[in-house]
Amino acid sequence: MAVLTRKEIIEAIQTKAITFSPTIDQFQLQPHAIDLRLGYKFLIPRNWTVDEKGRQAITVSIDDASIHQEQFDEVQLQPGQCFDLLPNEFVIATSLERIEMNAPNLMAILFPRTSTNRRGINLSLSGIIDTGYKGNLIFPMKNEAGNQVIRIFPGERICQVIFQELTTKLSQKEANLHGLTVAKYSDVGSSAFKLDKEDERKLLIEGKLDELKNRFST
Repeated sequence: MAVLTRKEIIEAIQTKAITFSPTIDQFQLQPHAIDLRLGYKFLIPRNWTVDEKGRQAITVSIDDASIHQEQFDEVQLQPGQCFDLLPNEFVIATSLERIEMNAPNLMAILFPRTSTNRRGINLSLSGIIDTGYKGNLIFPMKNEAGNQVIRIFPGERICQVIFQELTTKLSQKEANLHGLTVAKYSDVGSSAFKLDKEDERKLLIEGKLDELKNRFST
């Protein structure tokens, strides 16, 4: 797959093959990538809850933030405010930009900026942005700078996106299909959405990997 250069990225933006909202500025344009800015919304995992039994630790790992919203505290900052990332703290951050991958032959890969890593911030990613994706990006962020508090500000350039051209175009139906189900960012109603990983995870926990491979063979 070919990586788009600065000139080709600009052309893709001009033809609306890729769109950003808010629009990209000149600081964000790199020779073969786009820097994304940090958004205003943060999700902070809770490690305890209070119920009829009292205060109890939340011990179940979080696989999907959208499903387990009750396990997060949401922080929505305003322009001019900062976010102190505490030592060893793990949060989920969002991109300032909403991105739309409108071309049927383009995908993207998300990487942390080296300057972000040098500050002691571990973004723990490289992620894929699929053909047809529409929305803001979310990414895990952890302070690994020892005992230091890292102060970050919405609008900072935090990660970067590399765009790649597919060898063949994908239809919208093909682009939306992830495993056995439709991706959450698609236009299909949420009532039709079922996590294929629920079936997958159940069989894995039961030690039935062979059954999984047989039932869901390609």
